[in-house]
Amino acid sequence: MSMRGVLRVGEIAIRVTDMKKSKYHYDHIMGLHEVLEDAEGRVYYKCWDEHDHHSIVLVPSDRPGMDYFAFKVYDDATLDRLEPKIKAFGIDVKHIAAGVYPKSGRRLEFVLPSGHTMQLYAHKEQVGNTMGLYNPGVVPDDGIIRGFNINRLDHLLLGGQNIDDCVKLFTEVFEFDLSEKLVHHEAKISLAVFLSCSTTPHDIAFVLQPESNKFHHASFLLESAHDVVKAADRIGKYRVPVDVGPNRHGVTRGSTIYFFDPNGNRNEVFAEGYVHYPDTPTLIWDTTELGAATFSQDFTPRDSFLNVLT
Repeated sequence: MSMRGVLRVGEIAIRVTDMKKSKYHYDHIMGLHEVLEDAEGRVYYKCWDEHDHHSIVLVPSDRPGMDYFAFKVYDDATLDRLEPKIKAFGIDVKHIAAGVYPKSGRRLEFVLPSGHTMQLYAHKEQVGNTMGLYNPGVVPDDGIIRGFNINRLDHLLLGGQNIDDCVKLFTEVFEFDLSEKLVHHEAKISLAVFLSCSTTPHDIAFVLQPESNKFHHASFLLESAHDVVKAADRIGKYRVPVDVGPNRHGVTRGSTIYFFDPNGNRNEVFAEGYVHYPDTPTLIWDTTELGAATFSQDFTPRDSFLNVLT
């Protein structure tokens, strides 16, 4: 599949109320790599197999949640092509100059119908994964793979209103596919929508909530379901609060465990799932199978999973 538009979720800024505990969680327990701490106290991390400088930003705050998220696009021409389309959709666009965000080129910023702040950028300094680009081998330097053995930031789930408008924006303007959808079995309204710009089941998803601009989770990719179980062992060792798991989703077919950082923000480790192509039909679930759609191994919906967001 030749991707030459919006590539992937490349960055999320997570608000944290206790930076010391947060650094221990994301670095020592999860195994992300700290690459920068700026003058404002924001701390930047990358996952081991990401080439770009960082994908996670911890932002000191008095409340948990998400500040913004950003998708990387193929090139500057893509930014130029998308800007008038976003404006034609009825959304104002703000220009952010290169260098305002560390190691990053210029950005476009705008607010989604769900109330979330989204950015697009084409360039970020690449620092590699220690394996090089010529005869790279298959194993990085010693000590690079640690913690949960996280490969990369995989996807986001966000909560808010107007999620069908978000589907329209992402499919018509950003050329995502609607890979899956959960609807109420009687009212037929959309309760959750899953969107892909790649070969993964979803790169971003939205769940219907009474309040705008809510954060459900950031998900981190592992290589296998076995690695999810091993991550769960480490979660238990360090007494990390668990929401759900290990289990498997019906939606996306991904192996999963959900847990919370010290500030109450939900994280996920995720593996497997199916391969999505542009001609893959949209899969639709309804609430008669809510348990199987959310957690297929015990077909039991969790109130916390459905209603706890930051």
